[in-house]
Amino acid sequence: MLVLDGRAAARDVARSIRARVAAITEADGRPPGLATILVGSDPASATYVEMKRRACARNGMRSWKIELPESTTTQELLAEIGRLNHDPAVHGILLQHPVPSQIDERRCFDAIDIDKDVDGVTVQGFGRMAMGCRAFGSATPQGIMRLLDHYEIPIEGKHAVVVGRSPILGKPMAMMLLNRNATVTICHSRTRDLPTIVHTADLVVAAVGKPEFIKAQWIKDGAIVIDAGYHPQRVGDVELTPLIERVAAYTPVPGGVGPMTINTLILQTLEAAERHKGKA
Repeated sequence: MLVLDGRAAARDVARSIRARVAAITEADGRPPGLATILVGSDPASATYVEMKRRACARNGMRSWKIELPESTTTQELLAEIGRLNHDPAVHGILLQHPVPSQIDERRCFDAIDIDKDVDGVTVQGFGRMAMGCRAFGSATPQGIMRLLDHYEIPIEGKHAVVVGRSPILGKPMAMMLLNRNATVTICHSRTRDLPTIVHTADLVVAAVGKPEFIKAQWIKDGAIVIDAGYHPQRVGDVELTPLIERVAAYTPVPGGVGPMTINTLILQTLEAAERHKGKA
């Protein structure tokens, strides 16, 4: 049984990230920069944004925190995104999800310049990734792929079951696995006979957003379990404790997928800065 420790995997690449950031800073006269946009005052969203800003600081990168009121309109948010798109010091833009209900979130996501879409949220970025073209992958599923690679978990030929269909997690996760020659089944909370389908999986990715929704008895012995959920009870989307001695590998909650999401966001911001320098 292998613990897929996201904290350790992120630490292993941190030195090379810092070295590349220093090289960009020396050559360009300024460090790579990530702008985070927070609309409203959701405490969880504010915490996530602060974690990302701290990660920038740890790696020698610059960050901007743009805070907009709950009453912000779609047009006002689009104007802010447009300003950041045209700011050469900003290499990555992150719009924290969710935004208040009066805002057209999809329209605002898609307004982000694809070269600065380091969180992988635009329709264009998703399409390019799905077709195997160069694009920044959605940060959480891309982080999961990097975690699997870090621990040399083979993907090709495996039956992967992704439970969840969100546009920033479940759907891109399925496409990334398919691009790596897994056979992929996408399920969700309304899938009929979900336990039977999950039981066929060699690799389970839980991204349904419900605490311990996936029960231990659904998962076969020797499977690989990736739990992308996190809830205030400090549990994920999988009933993990009874599984630990039965599975081949699993991600702990917390400490599995989460650190790799932030690490991927930082890495992709660095890559955006390197690409920008290459075009200059």
